[in-house]
Amino acid sequence: MFTYLYWALVFGLAIAMVVLIGLRMDNLKAALLAAGVVLFIGWAAYYFYFQQIFVKRWGGVMRIDVPSGQYHVATTWKDDNLWVENYNPKDNTCIFSEYSRGNLLQGRVIIKNCNPLGLPFGSQSGGAAADIAPGP
Repeated sequence: MFTYLYWALVFGLAIAMVVLIGLRMDNLKAALLAAGVVLFIGWAAYYFYFQQIFVKRWGGVMRIDVPSGQYHVATTWKDDNLWVENYNPKDNTCIFSEYSRGNLLQGRVIIKNCNPLGLPFGSQSGGAAADIAPGP
């Protein structure tokens, strides 16, 4: 909801530039240039700053795809950055990926020999749980 209000404000400012500069000052070229600048600044501010803030603080929608062949384990916020944990069963690793504002500073932590889902890996299938006898 808040995202819609933001974009309504940005487009309203762009239209106001066309009306004020283009129609009142009779300079359509400058009006279109000013509207383009307003739209670009609005897009850049949203992509590089506001998107995750809107989703975390005021509700919104953000889509992230899990890479092919991986399983999603957990997601958490650290400040205004989203951290996503996925599990790759092919090489038995957990991958923590950071989605920062504008995806400029993306952190990544890889933990080897991680098996959070209890899935069998290689020759370790069955694991220790298969060796435990049921109680009396």
